[in-house]
Amino acid sequence: MCRWAAYIGEPIFLEDIVSRPGHSLIHQSQCATECKSATNADGFGIAWYGERAEPGLFCDILPAWSDPNLKSLTAQVRSRLFLAHVRASTGTATSRNNCHPFAVGRWSFMHNGQIGGYDRFRRDADMLIPDALYAHRKGATDSEALFLLALAEGLEGDPKGALERATARLEGLSRQKGAAPHVRMTAAFSDGARLYAVRYATDDHAPTLYHRWSASRGAGRSSPNRWKAARTGWPCRRAASAPSRAPSAGSIPSARTRSQRRLRARNVVFSRQMTYPATEALRLGVKDAQISDIRRCER
Repeated sequence: MCRWAAYIGEPIFLEDIVSRPGHSLIHQSQCATECKSATNADGFGIAWYGERAEPGLFCDILPAWSDPNLKSLTAQVRSRLFLAHVRASTGTATSRNNCHPFAVGRWSFMHNGQIGGYDRFRRDADMLIPDALYAHRKGATDSEALFLLALAEGLEGDPKGALERATARLEGLSRQKGAAPHVRMTAAFSDGARLYAVRYATDDHAPTLYHRWSASRGAGRSSPNRWKAARTGWPCRRAASAPSRAPSAGSIPSARTRSQRRLRARNVVFSRQMTYPATEALRLGVKDAQISDIRRCER
């Protein structure tokens, strides 16, 4: 499984999260301490937003720690919103087309987790993607299929509902033809103005999710592993963690009771394979998939 991080706020160099801190995303890709996959060496990718509506995208199949181009790019590029991902494949090939983040128009998306038994129904999943979007199907991952299905379900106008419906459709296929665990996921996605992050599982093992924010930097972040505040200078707050038991439909506190404060726009979040900023926590619920938590941050 993968790891990822995301940021929104005042422009910073990408290296401030991706490579420079002692507990950076690249460091975690080599020696993760809170994940079954301690090494994420099957490629990496970054999507960042600048002067144009569409994100820039840089992906490659080398391990993130061994690519000098990645080190140079993150040291020179500043961005107010970016998504970064390091990959550990759950079965599909190591190729650029399978590296996250994925981008269509102004939307970008990255994912950590798996859809159970995906190889058994991959053709069925592809058939769910409408013709208008299928040209964007470059790789073979369940993650890209989920992204394109969410776009088809109306991500532009209803991000929360669209991801719920897309997840429910793939979960349904997994229950019919796949294998348990049917869904384990964290994901982050953005339209260039807002940053969303979600955590969900059909069993008791949802990937963990962290966020943090800084009054001095006006920014926040989250991660699968806790960021070392002493090394990075960022305060650390646990946003969500994998519970010992899967939360029931009524067991998750509402956004307002769980966090009375509204985080500032500069936020960052990390899951066991991802990071995202959060200003507003929204409860998700669908007929077939009850996504535990989605967070939204907008400038």
